[in-house]
Amino acid sequence: MNIISNEELMNKAKSIIKPHEVKHGFVASDCGCALVTNEGNVYLGVSIDTCSSMGFCAEHSAIAAMITGGEYKIKKIVAVLEDGMVLPPCGRCREFMYQIDGDNLESDVIIGDNKVVKLRELLPHTWDENL
Repeated sequence: MNIISNEELMNKAKSIIKPHEVKHGFVASDCGCALVTNEGNVYLGVSIDTCSSMGFCAEHSAIAAMITGGEYKIKKIVAVLEDGMVLPPCGRCREFMYQIDGDNLESDVIIGDNKVVKLRELLPHTWDENL
């Protein structure tokens, strides 16, 4: 299996960013996400920002592509803006990654230049831990 570096993953995420204004001044594709699965496959996604909270984060888009490919376990994930700034996943994305597969708590999440943490560190208390 090919090991993809953090920098390569960040560049893949950045390469798909193509900001486009949609209705009411909102923007689609101003954030890109790249993830690599435990199988070594890379999936990409972009954000779509719309009014009425109908849009979604780039992580959601990349995870949907991963699921379309029949995979559920994330080895490493990153989201970036056009200028290369890394964005840590929002709370909704953190929970989404966990709900797709509980093993994703061990996923590496790139949250900054030379800064990687496990999803478990960003989501220390899952909503279902006491069920």
